[in-house]
Amino acid sequence: MTGVYNPLLVCLSLVVAFLASYTAMELSGGLNALASAKRRPAWLAGGAVSMGVGIWSMHFIGMLAFSLPIAVGYDFVITGASLFLAISVSFIALATASQGALSRRRLMVAGTIMGVGVAAMHFTGMHAMQMSPGIEYTLWKLVLSVAVAIVASMAALWLAFTLRAADVENLVVKRLGAAFIMALAITGMHYLGMSAANFAAGSLCLAEAKLDADWLALAVTAMSFIVLVGTLALVGFHTSSLSISLKRANRQLHYLGTHDALTKLPNRQQLSLRIAQAVAECERDESAFAVLFIDLDGFKSINDSLGHGVGDELLQVCAERLRQDLRHTDMVARLGGDEFVIVVENVADASSAVAVANGVLRRLSQEIVVNGLPLRVSASIGIAFHPRDGRNADELLHSADAAMYAAKQSGRNTSRVFEPQMNHTAHKALILQRDLHRALSDAQFSVSFQPKFSVASQSVTGVEALIRWRHPELGEVPPLEFIPIAERSGLIVEIGDWVLREVCRNIALWDARGLPVPCVSVNLSPIQFNVPDLVERIDSLIAAAGVDPCRLMFEITETAAMQNVEKTSLTIEALQSRGYAVAVDDFGTGYSSLGYLQRFRFDQIKIDGSFVRDLDSDGQRGGALLSAVVTLARALQIEVVAEGVETESQMRTLGALACDQMQGYLLSEPMPAAEFVAFLRGAADRIVVAGSVCAAPAG
Repeated sequence: MTGVYNPLLVCLSLVVAFLASYTAMELSGGLNALASAKRRPAWLAGGAVSMGVGIWSMHFIGMLAFSLPIAVGYDFVITGASLFLAISVSFIALATASQGALSRRRLMVAGTIMGVGVAAMHFTGMHAMQMSPGIEYTLWKLVLSVAVAIVASMAALWLAFTLRAADVENLVVKRLGAAFIMALAITGMHYLGMSAANFAAGSLCLAEAKLDADWLALAVTAMSFIVLVGTLALVGFHTSSLSISLKRANRQLHYLGTHDALTKLPNRQQLSLRIAQAVAECERDESAFAVLFIDLDGFKSINDSLGHGVGDELLQVCAERLRQDLRHTDMVARLGGDEFVIVVENVADASSAVAVANGVLRRLSQEIVVNGLPLRVSASIGIAFHPRDGRNADELLHSADAAMYAAKQSGRNTSRVFEPQMNHTAHKALILQRDLHRALSDAQFSVSFQPKFSVASQSVTGVEALIRWRHPELGEVPPLEFIPIAERSGLIVEIGDWVLREVCRNIALWDARGLPVPCVSVNLSPIQFNVPDLVERIDSLIAAAGVDPCRLMFEITETAAMQNVEKTSLTIEALQSRGYAVAVDDFGTGYSSLGYLQRFRFDQIKIDGSFVRDLDSDGQRGGALLSAVVTLARALQIEVVAEGVETESQMRTLGALACDQMQGYLLSEPMPAAEFVAFLRGAADRIVVAGSVCAAPAG
């Protein structure tokens, strides 16, 4: 004998299973939140009844959805026993999920008991039909339905236990999803058990007269209504708890809306409110306050080369250092990226704000160790004052940003106080940033060459390649203006590749014309130097041009070298092993540590022009520094080049100090490529081709 299912009642059974499961979730959470141990047994008992009735109702709605071609009824006592079983397993489930730690052993034991109980409730309910002959079951389907019941029970217990706390994110949504999964498992077990039942042809239902299906349908509907009412009552009971959770969530949302997630500092929105408050207070008290705009130097190269994880940790350390030594009335905020702002109240004069800026520079310049890597960063700081430089947050931040850009232009790791002409500089910077991308494609860049000379013989020992930009509207743009912009925009790597290709093209051109070619130096910005595949990138460009590596030297600054000492050492060794020479540029402007010269094994040191100028103003002191560098470099077999030589007296002093090479306007200005060809022809008899530095890489 076969039966058919009513689709509407099947769907209703799923809905009831879902309500029962969600009730279980809410009850587990309610029991977990109970502070009073005395109320717990009553809640546990009531919850077991509510949840058990829900499971039982789902079962019998599923039974009613199955129609046989004979009249069907149910034995009252056996039907009551199945309800008792449903309430009992619900009690076990709630007690397990609402207290203590849910160990694996405890989960398996409780889940097995609950699953067997649910299966027993199901088959007891079917036995209440009192069929004659009795119902026969397909063994494998029966075993499978029990197994499904056990697994579903374990999953239900785990979900209820996991989602019992009130502070789980998106709690309601997760409980609804979990309830739906549990409902599918419960109904799946039921209908799998039903499919295991086999009714013999000509079977009779002996319980027809005891409790007919219509009365049972009414009872099940009432029981389902109890589940609904119980669920709604439970939700009402938890309204206060949900209200508390909502307030907590609102506070969290407000915090996230006003603070930076990474550094926990106030964000731009909170900064604007704080500046507005400070403006109101200062206008009332006729006092002044300062805004310090801080931008980290070299952060992008660290972030790009070592990864965002290292960059994020570095920002967190910098944020903590910015908090140090600030008064409780001051405020530090993060605008985004590597930009921060400090609001300093009750500033008596400009020197007070400058003192704060100097303290920030000092703290930030200290070594930072991230993942075992020693790192150093500096900062450029712009300072603006209310009401002199702005009367609201936007004006003050704009002025401080312009002053910060001026600090970048001044060589970084310094601070500048806003001056009106800085607005023009900042506006020009925006134009350059906008047009920098077109400069490459429109062939606005060019390369000039400035020779280096032997101090002793005046012969040409090398040449430095220098990029130039002729803007169609602004004319010649100095490298000090556009290089920092290219670094911040990330375009510096593409520009650097272009410079190297252009240098190789000119070397090939000089060779084709039979001109003597000295070693050519190419500058690498900190961003370029920290590109992960720098050496392979250079090899590829040089190989494509067919140029011998020994004819090239790469110059890096002290700041770039010291950002990641271990990586710098490995990169220099890799370049030198391929035949390239490596020089440290602007020596004396960064860390000026003579000790790192031995570790890095540079081929050449280029003394910054500021020290060469000191030879005229303070010859004794400047000469002492140069003498110390020359003596150490000679011991390490490193050549020394003095930059910025502009007077005869400077050249004579360099000769007396036995400096190796010199470079500057006294000897030769940078020349465009065409002029440099003429220079090579005229100086052919005093050019050192593939000099000792290029021909014999250090090792």
